[in-house]
Amino acid sequence: MRLPRLPIPAPPARHETVVSYLTRLATLHRLPTRELWEPVSTPRPGTNRRDVDPDRLAVLTGRPDAELARALPELRSPAPDWVAWRHQSQPRCPRCDARHDGGSVQRLLPQHRYVCDRHRYWIGPPDAGQTATALDHPEQGDLVAAQRRHLRLVRRHGAAAAFDAVLTGFLICGHFWADRRWQDAAVVRRWTRRGHLLIPAGRETREFSASRVFAAVYPEAVHLAEVIAAPAWRHRAGGDSDQQAAFVAQIGRVLDRPDYQPPERGDAIAHWMACDSSQPPSRPHTTYPQTCANRATRMPKVSENSLDRHARSATWFAAYRRGGTVVLHHRHIRPVLVREWSTPMNGIEATIWASQSAGHTVDRATPPQ
Repeated sequence: MRLPRLPIPAPPARHETVVSYLTRLATLHRLPTRELWEPVSTPRPGTNRRDVDPDRLAVLTGRPDAELARALPELRSPAPDWVAWRHQSQPRCPRCDARHDGGSVQRLLPQHRYVCDRHRYWIGPPDAGQTATALDHPEQGDLVAAQRRHLRLVRRHGAAAAFDAVLTGFLICGHFWADRRWQDAAVVRRWTRRGHLLIPAGRETREFSASRVFAAVYPEAVHLAEVIAAPAWRHRAGGDSDQQAAFVAQIGRVLDRPDYQPPERGDAIAHWMACDSSQPPSRPHTTYPQTCANRATRMPKVSENSLDRHARSATWFAAYRRGGTVVLHHRHIRPVLVREWSTPMNGIEATIWASQSAGHTVDRATPPQ
């Protein structure tokens, strides 16, 4: 089956998925989505997925191959370094999407994109029930500034080091926010205040999103990442007592707690110093080509199980407002919570506990292959 060139010249959005683009085109032209997929793709044997032919899509849309490949990561040749991209699509800033007709736009975003710094929207990590959050309060300018520092971190140390360091920063912030010994610290009060701006008390069941909880600690997570990703500071973290003291003092400055010292039984900082500082950056557990969404012909839907978990989390958060616990239990930080060299633990609670225990170390002489 071959279609003539489509009459409505709708362009793809930047980083849009192929299924999102074809679904929007079908909506604009009032066609069944299948009628667009079949002329521009070939079936993959043994599956219900189809491989899009860039040349056919170019003929159908009237847009050059190169333009389509720049916008649609799945059509690029050579393929992108998928490790540097999130493994699932998500909405972006509504103002960025407003000029694209035909329905919602689903994009594959790089791991380092949390804020639309042009329009001041938090787009955060993918999360069930997620929508972009306008950062229109004066106190939320630090999230926009953190995104810009995050981009500089990627340029300075590379995508892999920045990915590991920012997720480690989230993990550390989650532990300290959940630790009762830190509840009077200025940094925790700041996270709590941001949390109330993002998810106002009394409106949790309507406005809760784990992604917004991550936003509350994002500036400090990036500050920590700037230390964690730097080779010189990593060397000090695993060095002699004087070097480690310098590293701990720097962490105290970042967290506005000059008297900070890891407790005798350890904490998330002590664990990272002992177990992870000398190891290579952890990688994502899953990349987009490994997911069922890759080359699927239908837009992804949030499962009923995910929606149920989201509703239970919203109810729990409304009762306790414990943001650190939300961060620690969210799948977004799993690559640094469960590392290749981590001691296997029985269950998520034990895994979270181990990630702040200095007693769970690895053999530095035999790094993972």
